[in-house]
Amino acid sequence: MSNENFNFSKFLQDSQNALFKPKEYFASMPTSGGFVEPLIKALLYGTIAGIFTLIWSLLHIGQFGSGMLGGLLGNTIGIMAFFSSIIGALIGLFIGAVFVLLASAICGGSTDYEASVRVTASLMVLSPISAFFGFLGFISILGSLVSLVISLYGVWMLYHALIGSLKGKSETSKIIGIVLAVIVAIFSIMGMASKKMVSDFSNKYEDVMKDAMEEYEDATDELLEDLENLEEEEE
Repeated sequence: MSNENFNFSKFLQDSQNALFKPKEYFASMPTSGGFVEPLIKALLYGTIAGIFTLIWSLLHIGQFGSGMLGGLLGNTIGIMAFFSSIIGALIGLFIGAVFVLLASAICGGSTDYEASVRVTASLMVLSPISAFFGFLGFISILGSLVSLVISLYGVWMLYHALIGSLKGKSETSKIIGIVLAVIVAIFSIMGMASKKMVSDFSNKYEDVMKDAMEEYEDATDELLEDLENLEEEEE
């Protein structure tokens, strides 16, 4: 594809193939043709992901919809997240390409940066999916498990990209994939543990505040009764 043209129909087809047929897609994916196509891909994926994030925040569900933060700042955070998703996708494209380049070099594959950028752009098809399932944020364990599955599938796609598009050695690519999968699993478990700790703390805080408000209301009622009794005695 030339730098001057972007075929949206091909973009949709490529996205579908990369997602559901990673082995075949990366084996035949062009690794040259300029930076315009991967840039537009990253921009589109980031925009779609940002739209999902914005929708969930406006509906006050997911990670922006619970508690005081969701009620008071959810919409503002959602709008900020929308633009951050787009900017982050463009920045992540080039940073991610460096990681892919290093992984390819370790596997004895291509060390062409443009090829790594194009691979990275195709891998970013998972970002809108992650954002779509953001509504599961209010169910911390389920949301974390879905995020783990998506991340592991991303590792699987990367494996096919390394041996298919970048022509890396299969065995070395498998080792890198296994290492990444283990790292992803560890961080996911740590994330679930952290979410549970935060949830437990939040529940305890809400209970304490509820008890404090009840005690305050009882004390206020008692004070009003005492004042009424005092007025009656004075009369």
